[in-house]
Amino acid sequence: MVEYSDFQCPSCASYQPIIEALLNDFPNDLRFVYRHFPLVAIHKNALSAAMAAEAAGLQGKFWEMHDLLFEKQAEWSQKSDPKDFFVGYAKELGLDEKEFISDFESKSLDEKLKSSLKEADSLGLSYTPTFFLDGREIKPRSYEEFKKLIEEELKSKSQ
Repeated sequence: MVEYSDFQCPSCASYQPIIEALLNDFPNDLRFVYRHFPLVAIHKNALSAAMAAEAAGLQGKFWEMHDLLFEKQAEWSQKSDPKDFFVGYAKELGLDEKEFISDFESKSLDEKLKSSLKEADSLGLSYTPTFFLDGREIKPRSYEEFKKLIEEELKSKSQ
């Protein structure tokens, strides 16, 4: 399953517990891929949050930062400059602060995020979260709907 998501999107944050439950319930059958799709026109801090996650990822803590960004979305999302919050989260995760800041400001991460945005644009995506299951777009609204779709996909693969 692939999710195109925006760390500043309230809907994306509300789906996170569902995704975690699915990953727990399908540990051997479901591979989850997170793709950045920061909707910068409406979420001014989405791109910098994505940079924070990627910078944490360079120190092996992408998912931990991912979870913190959604968990603490209300804390940083409306700030004029959330960088200090992101640095604080990096410290909380035990990351090297200087390395985190250097990576957070790097051109290579900026290029990676631009590539993810181009991919989302090429698919014609216009909202977050957008989910794909085995290459087809799905629009579940609950854990039960996700589970049913995954079970149907698994059943079709085993036949």
